[in-house]
Amino acid sequence: MYTTNASRGLPRHRSRHPTERYARWAGRTLIAALVIALMWLVLAFHLNGQWMFALLFLVLGSAFAVVFTRRSLMSHRYIFPAVAGLGVFVIFPLLYTIGISFSNYSSSNLLSEDRVRGQLLSRTYQEEGASFAFSLYREGDRVRLYLESDGEVSLAGEADAELEAALEEADRFVSGPVTLEGDERRHLEIQPTAVAPAGEPLAMREVIAARGALQGLTLTTPEGLELRMAGLRHFAPILDRYEAREDGSLFDRRDGRVLTPDQEIGFFVADDGERITPGWPVAVGLDNYTQIVADPDIRGPFVQIFVWTFAFAGLTVVFTLAVGFVLASLLQWDQLRGKALYRTLLILPYAVPAFISILIFKGMFNQHFGEVNMILETLFGIRPEWFTDPWLARTMLLIVNTWLGYPYMLLLCMGLIQSIPKDLYEASAVDGGGPITNLMRITLPLILKPLTPLLIAAFAFNFNNFVLIALLTGGNPDILGASTPAGTTDLLVSYTYRIAFQDAGQNFGLAAAIATLIFLLVAGMSWLNLRLSKVKV
Repeated sequence: MYTTNASRGLPRHRSRHPTERYARWAGRTLIAALVIALMWLVLAFHLNGQWMFALLFLVLGSAFAVVFTRRSLMSHRYIFPAVAGLGVFVIFPLLYTIGISFSNYSSSNLLSEDRVRGQLLSRTYQEEGASFAFSLYREGDRVRLYLESDGEVSLAGEADAELEAALEEADRFVSGPVTLEGDERRHLEIQPTAVAPAGEPLAMREVIAARGALQGLTLTTPEGLELRMAGLRHFAPILDRYEAREDGSLFDRRDGRVLTPDQEIGFFVADDGERITPGWPVAVGLDNYTQIVADPDIRGPFVQIFVWTFAFAGLTVVFTLAVGFVLASLLQWDQLRGKALYRTLLILPYAVPAFISILIFKGMFNQHFGEVNMILETLFGIRPEWFTDPWLARTMLLIVNTWLGYPYMLLLCMGLIQSIPKDLYEASAVDGGGPITNLMRITLPLILKPLTPLLIAAFAFNFNNFVLIALLTGGNPDILGASTPAGTTDLLVSYTYRIAFQDAGQNFGLAAAIATLIFLLVAGMSWLNLRLSKVKV
């Protein structure tokens, strides 16, 4: 009689379908490929000296491999992409910015020390004191260059002693036939000679006509000395400007001075104290934060912008709330006809992209051709200077931002007012309460508490309202006497952007320090928002 494992009480083993096995192996192959790709990025960043990015992808790849290979962590696979995105696009940039704030990272301190040293050692200069007069001699449709030393050859640097001796023995050179056409870079070998080529040298006008081709020539002597055109009648040696020494310093062969690396400021410093650019990033501790407080040329504009940022964000919330609340109260009036039409028209600005509205307002407030000034001049005979007067520019920003923000407050207030029980207003009417009493005793107290976290969120948003400043005023008019690019209408975020990307020095370290302070302020407001919202943190 035939029996099965189930009838014998044995465990039942279900054979896997081939498609399921293939899918499992395909998933493992994909995971392995992604891990290998991440490890390759780790190696690439490490070899380029970017250890922070190498560490980021090492942690990301290790976490990915652990989560997607262990069965006990299967539930974490669904949230891993979100956590990885949070780490890569939020936490890592934040930590990277904080790290930069403790360094002198800027456009002049951008490369590593090794790359700075290599760049300096690759620089050359033209030795004018050891020049060779040249003449051109025609040979068919080509010409030969004949060079003759102007006098005693003297080259800077101990390594050039043998080269000087060789040039003193052979002070005349001649090239092979060459066609002087075009101005592309070309190398041409020259050989010592005792006599000049036969014939008459070309006239100066022909030399001038061939100047472009001559400037593209690099003449090389048998000793390896390179000569380039230094004038209409001379070629001069091209020498390495800097010479490396065993103690890590560099010798400037042209100016005869020694450059010493200074690890405190990240520059090579000459004997006379001159800093040689470019430099390299070094840790400066709290210097960037101290500079904000101690340097009067930075402290003054920073404090002014700091106060204006808080005033701008606070006044924007007050004005938008006032306009939105008043309009929401009017739209709740029972005797008002066409509520749906009015509601649609009042919310319409919220549907228009902000940058379009800002650019339209920029044209309307134009001091010479704007509609606002045309109306004001017609009615009152005045033409306010909206973009050049600091207070008028700030007023314009508040007007435009109130227009952009009131529909949001209108929607919030309409929803909250509609949630208030009608019985309260009926009881107030029985007691003889009027509209003002209902507004102050019923409506405002009942909507203010649930509205407070949203007001704090609106304050935090306007605290970093970069788009409005960038498109409407650009931070102008400028603050006079500031050592950094700062404007009277700048917010902290736009001030930071201008320091990092518009200043001639592009001081990323100082900008990162200000950005860190902005983060702490916004984080504090977010924490307060959560506390007021009764969210446990």
